[in-house]
Amino acid sequence: MELGTPDDLRTELNSLVLAGRKTATTGLLAEYVEETEGLEFVGERLALVDNGGRAVATIEITGVELTSFSEVTWKHAAAEGEGDASLEEWRAGHRRFWEREGTPVQDDTPVVCLAFRVVPTRSGPLMA
Repeated sequence: MELGTPDDLRTELNSLVLAGRKTATTGLLAEYVEETEGLEFVGERLALVDNGGRAVATIEITGVELTSFSEVTWKHAAAEGEGDASLEEWRAGHRRFWEREGTPVQDDTPVVCLAFRVVPTRSGPLMA
């Protein structure tokens, strides 16, 4: 799993995961379609990778929800652990991020909300 973009943002997000503060993330369904990639599933284990593509941890998916951008809950947004003080702040930050990436989001944009936990790397095979 690659969080954010391969720069300081990914380093920061990975640090939050490793510190136990980030236990969720949100992605655009359109990115899954573009990459012809299936959705993650509960119990799936993935390598969390750094900017160089090296595994820094193994995460296990504990929840998968397909919803619209406007229906993302505060519980999920807060679990992203990025310091947002409100759901409105979370939405504004994510809108800015995706707009910078060339994919502006609307309220009805489909998103994939993932919940996860860090597991010891010795506890199973990794899937990139």
